[in-house]
Amino acid sequence: MSSLQLADEAATQDLGRALARAIQPGDALCLTGPLGAGKSTLARALIRALTTPGEEVPSPTFTLVQFYETAGFPLAHFDLYRLSDPDEAYEIGLDEALDDGVALIEWPQRLEGRLPATRLDIDIALDGDARRVTLTRHGGFEGRTLEF
Repeated sequence: MSSLQLADEAATQDLGRALARAIQPGDALCLTGPLGAGKSTLARALIRALTTPGEEVPSPTFTLVQFYETAGFPLAHFDLYRLSDPDEAYEIGLDEALDDGVALIEWPQRLEGRLPATRLDIDIALDGDARRVTLTRHGGFEGRTLEF
């Protein structure tokens, strides 16, 4: 487990770009934190780093999932906030997204313990005007060097 202090929105975007360089097919990035903590800011920066700087990255709050093609692998951005049952995430393609791509998951706690084995938990907490990010590695992320 490691922690980072993010001073502002630009630092959150920098973290998203750094994570984009570190992920590989089969990885899940699980973003937790209260509303307004910066989960979507981090997700947008990561997706734009893998696609194009001008990529339209709508929040998947109502669609539940958005799919993106990157140069290296497909990426699926899930927002599970509105799920009422963990099975719904698998019905909309979570397993398939991890078969040959990466899943970026906001509100993973809705999976009620049925989280992907290879994942990086990214907990963003409000810390005054800044953010405190705690990174916890699981499965294939354990031992992997992440440079920020």
